[in-house]
Amino acid sequence: MRIAAADPRTPDVVGLLEAHLALMRATSPPGHVHALELDGLARPDITFLAARDDDVLLGVGALRELDAAHGEVKSMHVAEAARGRGIARALLDELIGLARGRGYEAVSLETGTMAVFAPARTLYERNGFRPCPPFGDYTVNPYSTCMRLEL
Repeated sequence: MRIAAADPRTPDVVGLLEAHLALMRATSPPGHVHALELDGLARPDITFLAARDDDVLLGVGALRELDAAHGEVKSMHVAEAARGRGIARALLDELIGLARGRGYEAVSLETGTMAVFAPARTLYERNGFRPCPPFGDYTVNPYSTCMRLEL
């Protein structure tokens, strides 16, 4: 498996991101879907990564710079057929490594509270993320949990 910077507008990535957005919209109430659209993932403050096995796209994730000391994990998604192989963990490790390399003091994220998000919450907890108050534009609500990793 290889993880590298990628353009979120390439055809196979677009397909996976559309599946991600569809899942987020199906499992989160209106107004509580915080996944970025394609244009949002192509902004200069976002580093977008793709995990591939040869030419097969396995998963994606992004790191958004909130400020010079703080990043946010965005759009973590692994293709359904590739789940259970450690791809999300590898992507998260790569994103945390990028954050450390940039000198960030912390990395935060928002994920859902519903059962479908339990594997993501478990992954983040196992990697040192802890619940934190909302940051940025996030709010206290029954559908979101914010987490933070101090670096």
